[in-house]
Amino acid sequence: MAHQRLSNRSFVSYIDKSREYYEAQGYPSPYGWAFHEDSPFTQLHRLVTDCTIGIVTTAFFPKGDEPEGVPEAPPKRPYAAPSDPIPVKLYTDDVSWDKQATDMDDLGSYLPLQALMQKKQEGKIGAVSQRFYGIPTDYSQRRSLEDAQQILSWCREDAVDAVLLVPV
Repeated sequence: MAHQRLSNRSFVSYIDKSREYYEAQGYPSPYGWAFHEDSPFTQLHRLVTDCTIGIVTTAFFPKGDEPEGVPEAPPKRPYAAPSDPIPVKLYTDDVSWDKQATDMDDLGSYLPLQALMQKKQEGKIGAVSQRFYGIPTDYSQRRSLEDAQQILSWCREDAVDAVLLVPV
């Protein structure tokens, strides 16, 4: 079957919808998408088999089950938690995801620590970061930038070479 070009988009454009929403709310200027000239994202300069890999997730610990040093939620703030032992469950009920199409029973789908540890045993990666990192979903560009700086700082403390970003 030949690919057919459509004259109009057949999907909902998040960018267009966001602009329309802000305009309808009476904001004086269109929504400004985050853009950063200076970023810590870079090409790896060594083999993945020599790299320490970390994970950043948007899931949190259930209230009262936070490990020592991890802030109690709410309020949600970035956190760093030990990768070993792997948590049994993280809290995701207050985060938006398609609750009819999927569930969050598979911790590995949003915190794939077990899979990373397996890759380490197979020699496919150098190491798994001693901690994994959590970041709240927040629509504030200012707060997202601040939170990202904190995650970057922890990654540098833990000598992380690359991270997997695994949003819920």
